Amino acid sequence: MAVARTRSVALVGVTGSSVEVEADVGNGLAGIHLIGLPDAALSEARERVRSAMVNSHFPWPDARITVSLFPASVPKRGSGFDLSIAVAILGAAGVVPASRIAGPFFLGELGLDGRLRPVRGVLPSVLSAAKEGDDITVVVPAANAAEAALVPGVRVIPVPDLRRLVEWLRADDFPSSIEAPAHPPTPGGTPDRFGASGHSRPSPPVQPHVDLSDVVGQPMARRALEVCAAGNHNLWMLGPPGTGKTLLAERLPTLLPDLELDHALEVTAIHSVAGALPPNSPMVFRPPYISPHHTATAAAIVGGGSSVVRPGAVSLAHRGILFMDEAPEFPSHVLDSLRQPLESGQVTVSRSIGSVTFPARFILVLAANPCPCAQPQDKGGECQCSPTTRRRYLSRLSGPLLDRIDMKVTVARSSRRELMADRQFVETSETVAGRVLAARARAAERLTGTPWRTNAEVPSAALHSRFRPSDAAMKPMTSCLDSGSLSARGLDRVVRVAWTIADLAGKPRPDEDETSAALALWLGLNP
Repeated sequence: MAVARTRSVALVGVTGSSVEVEADVGNGLAGIHLIGLPDAALSEARERVRSAMVNSHFPWPDARITVSLFPASVPKRGSGFDLSIAVAILGAAGVVPASRIAGPFFLGELGLDGRLRPVRGVLPSVLSAAKEGDDITVVVPAANAAEAALVPGVRVIPVPDLRRLVEWLRADDFPSSIEAPAHPPTPGGTPDRFGASGHSRPSPPVQPHVDLSDVVGQPMARRALEVCAAGNHNLWMLGPPGTGKTLLAERLPTLLPDLELDHALEVTAIHSVAGALPPNSPMVFRPPYISPHHTATAAAIVGGGSSVVRPGAVSLAHRGILFMDEAPEFPSHVLDSLRQPLESGQVTVSRSIGSVTFPARFILVLAANPCPCAQPQDKGGECQCSPTTRRRYLSRLSGPLLDRIDMKVTVARSSRRELMADRQFVETSETVAGRVLAARARAAERLTGTPWRTNAEVPSAALHSRFRPSDAAMKPMTSCLDSGSLSARGLDRVVRVAWTIADLAGKPRPDEDETSAALALWLGLNP
C-alpha cells in the first residue's frame, strides 16, 4: 500500500481554501474512487486523469485507487483539481517521488492527451495559496502563468503538459519559474504607473477616440460626470433620446485614474473567476465598464448559478462603472436588487449549495427617457403620454433606489445656437481627468489613516463627526430635512457630494455654496 499527498485550492466565490489531495493505491477491485464532496465536473476527473496518464505513456495502476480531498466539508467544484489528482496518483504509484509533490500546489485541467488546459480563478487561487506560508510553489498551466505571477512572493512553475511535468519531477529540475513583478506589468511595456504611495498616475484613456469633448451642449451633465468621477458617486440622467446620455456614460471611464495595485488585484480576481480576463492582458488596470442589456435577469446582474455561483454584473463592475441604459425597461425586482450592493459594497448570493459573497463597490449610472414614447414635451415635441403614463413609467425606479443615487441630472435637447455656443467650453477627457486626479488626491490625504479612499466610501458616523461641515454650510440641508424633502440617507449623500465639489474647487472644507450645489444635484434641480 502506498499513499501520496499534494495540495490544491478550492474556490468559493473569490475566496480560496487549501485542499490536501491524497491518493491511496492498494489492494482491492481495480478502479478509482473520489471522495471529499466533489461536484459532477470533478467526478468526471477520473476519466480525464486516466486518459491523460495512459496517453502520456505512464502506467495506470491495476489496483484500487482512492483519492481523498481534505477537508471533506469544503465543496470542491470544477476541473482545476485534475492536475493535483494525477500527480497524487503518480506519487502513490511510485512514478514520481512522493516527497517532491507534497509541498507545491497544483492547478489545472488535463486534456485527454495529457496537455494542461487553462482554468478560471487562478489568481484568487494563488492568492489563497500564498497565505499558507513562505516559499510557496504553484504549478499552473502555461496559459495561466502570467496571471499567477501577479501574486508577489510565490514561485510560479508554468507547465505545458503532464509528461513534461513528470520529467521535471523525476529529474529534480523544475523549469524556470516566473517571479511576480514588483509592480503589475503595464500594457505595451509602458513604465510603472504605481507610485510609492500606491496611487496611480495619469494615463491615457483606454480608447483614445472616445473623449469627453465629443459631448456638446450638455455643460451641466459634463460637470456632473466630473463630480461623479472625482468622488465615485452614483448618477441618474433623465432626458429624451439623442441628448447624449449614453455618450456621457461611455466617456466616464476616460475620467477615472488607473486602479491602484490592491484594487487591480481585486478586480482581476473577480474577472478571473468569471472567465472574463482578456487573453493578452492578465491584469485589469482600468476601471471596468459594464453595460448589461435591459433583458438581463436578476442572476445576471447580482450573480448566481445552480452548481457554481458566478459573479454578476455588479461584481464585474467592482471598482468601475455599471451603466444601465433605458433603466425603466429593466424589471423592477432587478433594479431593486441593486439596493444591497449600493449600500454595503458587496453582494451575497444564497443558493441551496450555500452562500457566496462577491465584492461589488461600483459607480451606478442610470439613464432613462421621461416617458415610454421618448418624445420631448417641450420645444414642439409630440409626446402624447398622459401624466399618469409618465408617472407609471418612471415609478419602475423605486424611491428606495433613487434615494441611493447621489446626483440626478435632467438632460434636455439643445438648439443649434446652444450647440455652437457650447463648443468653446468643452474640455478633453485628459483635462478633466487631471482635475479629477487632483480632487482624489485631496480626498485621499484627508482620509489618511482610514480604510476609505474616496468620499463615497465615508460612512455616516464619520460624516457627522470628523467630516461634518459647518452649521452654516449645513443650513440648506437642515431646512430640507425639516420639510421632509430630504431623507437621512439623502443627507449623507449630499454631504459626500459637497466634499467632492469642495475637493474639485481646492477648498479645505465645503461651505454653503458646495452644500447648496450638492443638494440641488440630489434633488435633480440642475443648479
